[in-house]
Amino acid sequence: MNQDLCSGSLSPNTQAILLLTAPLLLGRNPAPPELLSHGEYKKLARHLHASGHQPADLLAPDAADLLRGCQPIIEESRLRHLLGRGFLLSQAVTHWHSRAIWIVSRADPHYPKHLKARLREEAPPVLYGCGDISLLETGGLAVIGSRDADQAEMDYANHVGHLSAVAGKTLISGGARGIDQAAMQGAANAHGWVCEVMAEKLERAALDSHRRKDLMENRLVLLSAYDPNAGFNAGHAMQRNKLIYALADAALVVASDYNRGGTWAGAIEQLEKMHLVPVYVRSSGKASRGLDALREKGAKSWPEPQDEQAFNAILNARQVTPPWQTSLPMAPIENASAQGEIIKPEDSPAETLFSTVRNIVQRLLAAPMNDESIASALNVSPDQAQTWLQRLVDEGTLEQQIPSCSYKLKPGVTLSHH
Repeated sequence: MNQDLCSGSLSPNTQAILLLTAPLLLGRNPAPPELLSHGEYKKLARHLHASGHQPADLLAPDAADLLRGCQPIIEESRLRHLLGRGFLLSQAVTHWHSRAIWIVSRADPHYPKHLKARLREEAPPVLYGCGDISLLETGGLAVIGSRDADQAEMDYANHVGHLSAVAGKTLISGGARGIDQAAMQGAANAHGWVCEVMAEKLERAALDSHRRKDLMENRLVLLSAYDPNAGFNAGHAMQRNKLIYALADAALVVASDYNRGGTWAGAIEQLEKMHLVPVYVRSSGKASRGLDALREKGAKSWPEPQDEQAFNAILNARQVTPPWQTSLPMAPIENASAQGEIIKPEDSPAETLFSTVRNIVQRLLAAPMNDESIASALNVSPDQAQTWLQRLVDEGTLEQQIPSCSYKLKPGVTLSHH
C-alpha cells in the first residue's frame, strides 16, 4: 500500500504546488476562487525555471523579491493568499494519509514517468492515489466505453478484462458504470492488475470495502488528478481521458455514441491530435455507428484475440521497432530532479536522430503527404512516424491538413539542405 508515500512528509515542492493549485476540501471548506488553473500554474512554473527557481522557493523566508518578480504572471497578493494556507494543508495531508491516500507532484521521483513523458506540460501538477503506485508504470490496455451499454457489450468488456489479467497485463479504465466497470470487474475476478483513473470521490473509493482486498494485495491502484473529496464535474471527467490513454500501451473502445459523449471525445482527441497509443474499436457483435465513424477516422479493428499469446502480441506490436528507433523517446519537456521541477533535456543521440528526421521530412514534403506514405518513405512503423510528425507540428515545422489528414510544410519554414 506504499507506506512510504502515505506516511512520509511531502517534499517542499509538492507542498508549494498543493498550496497554489489544490482546493484542500475538508468539511464545509469551499474551494478558494484564487486557485491557479492548470494554464496559470504552467506559466508560473516556466517563469520560476527561467529565473533559476523552483516552486519550493516561494515558501522561503526571504521570498519577498521572488514573489514580486512573479507579478507579471500572477498577482503577488494572490500568491501570498494561497501560500498562506499552510495550516489547512497540514490538516488535509493528515486526513489523506489516515486514509492511505498518497500525493505526488511533478517534482517528485514517484510521479509516473508515462504521464510526464507523454503529456509533458499537460501532465497534472499533482496526483492523488491509493494503492500500489508502481502499477502506473506497467502500461497495459485501456478499455473505454459508454455508460449506457447493453448486456452483450458489458459481457464483451468483462471478457476483455479477464483476458488482460490472464495475459499478465494491467487493465486501465475510468471506473464509470457500464463498460469501464465491466472490464475492471473481469480483470479483478481473474486476480489481474487494475488501474482505476477517477474524476471524483477518490476518498470514498479508497474506503470502499469492495476495493479493499485488491488494494491491500497491490492489484489495484486508484488515481485522480483532483481533490480526493471533489464531486462530479463534466470537465474533470473529460480531462481524465488523457490520463487513461497516456498510461496505456493501447486502447480499446468497446462502445461509443456517434459525435457526442466523453468516450467519443476522448477517442477523437487521440486519433486527431495526441496520437499517444494505437486506438482500437470492437470488431465483433452488433454494428455501431460510433465505432464505424472512429474506424473511418483512423481507429483500428480489434483483432479479437482468444488467448493470452494473441493478446500480448497486440500490445507488444507497438514496441517492435528497429533498435535505433528505441533511443527516441517522446521527448518530455520537463523531468523531476533534485534541483527543481523543470529541466531542459540535454542534447542526446535521440535529439540528433530527430534533427536528421526533420531534415528528411522537410525534403519529402515538396508536396503534401499522409502519415502512411511518410512512414513508408522513412521505413518506420506508422506509430513512430506519427510521433515524429506530431512533434514537428507542435514545433511549427509542419501543419496538418484536415480532413485529408495529410501533412505539409508550414508557410515560411525554410527547406533544410543539410
